[in-house]
Amino acid sequence: MDQTCQFFAQRVGFAQRGETFSGPRSVAVLAARGPRSTPRGRASSFRYFFSPLILFYHLAPRLHPEIESGPPPVPISMASSLLESGWLYLITHFSEFQLATLGSFMIHESVFFLSGLPSVYFERSGLFSKYKIQKKNNTPDAQEKCILRLILYHVCVNLPVMMISYPTFRFMGLKSSLPLPPWRVIISQIIFYFILEDFVFYWGHRLLHTKWLYKHVHSVHHEYATPFGLTSEYAHPAEILFLGFATIVGPALTGPHLFTLWLWMVLRVLETVEAHSGYHFPWSPSNFLPLYGGAEFHDYHHRVLYTKSGNYSSTFIYMDWLFGTDKGYRKLKTLDKEGKQ
Repeated sequence: MDQTCQFFAQRVGFAQRGETFSGPRSVAVLAARGPRSTPRGRASSFRYFFSPLILFYHLAPRLHPEIESGPPPVPISMASSLLESGWLYLITHFSEFQLATLGSFMIHESVFFLSGLPSVYFERSGLFSKYKIQKKNNTPDAQEKCILRLILYHVCVNLPVMMISYPTFRFMGLKSSLPLPPWRVIISQIIFYFILEDFVFYWGHRLLHTKWLYKHVHSVHHEYATPFGLTSEYAHPAEILFLGFATIVGPALTGPHLFTLWLWMVLRVLETVEAHSGYHFPWSPSNFLPLYGGAEFHDYHHRVLYTKSGNYSSTFIYMDWLFGTDKGYRKLKTLDKEGKQ
């Protein structure tokens, strides 16, 4: 294409003989320069011919990428360019194993504690008390016990699991190379992960509320009848592995890009921290997303006797509705509305 344009540019007087150029920008510069001194009629006639050729040079690859050899040019926004530049830095300075294990662990810890600690402060200071679902507060000792136990479990359980499961993810298709996947792929995969996780979590959680498993495993999580953000991951090590399966089964099946896996992890952590926050704000997601459970939905699960609690889903409400395990919650909501009227 460049050679063809160069030939015509020299013929109509846009470029000197022997002058070389390449790329659409160079062509545009030559076109803007105008013809060199040539017989007026020839320059004028060829100029009208050459202008559409320049436009074709610009537009043809965009309309029909197959006319050029190699991959078609993909317009990249500034945000995408910065994101891919940052990702390039990561994959050139760290191995995929380091990113998938230590990198994932650091992102998880950062998002979890940064999003969960504010509810600890809210309880101690009384800030936003009018939005608190239960009026009872946890003692500072109980909060500190939760934090210390979480650090122990995360280092001794979560991190080793991430390292051990890496070969499985790699076998299932996990990748970290550029280019990053299109956003439509990322979003569709994350929606699938949320739906599948909620389904698996519902049945696993319901199983944990059977007498023996509750007594020996799940009762640890229910030590906090008044939950706050960080209690979302306060659980028996066996439960961490058992219900953690619900979180990783979707990515394990699809073999996503590591970027997608990180984004899924961030959103899942934010969701479970919000559900355990103990606060229902005007800006809470459940006020805007019809099928989303949120803090009010899950708080009921913590404050009711384990044999009658219901509300077993992690994110959405339709599983409990379909199987009738939210009847107590819906009855209470009806009574609250009637009382306010």
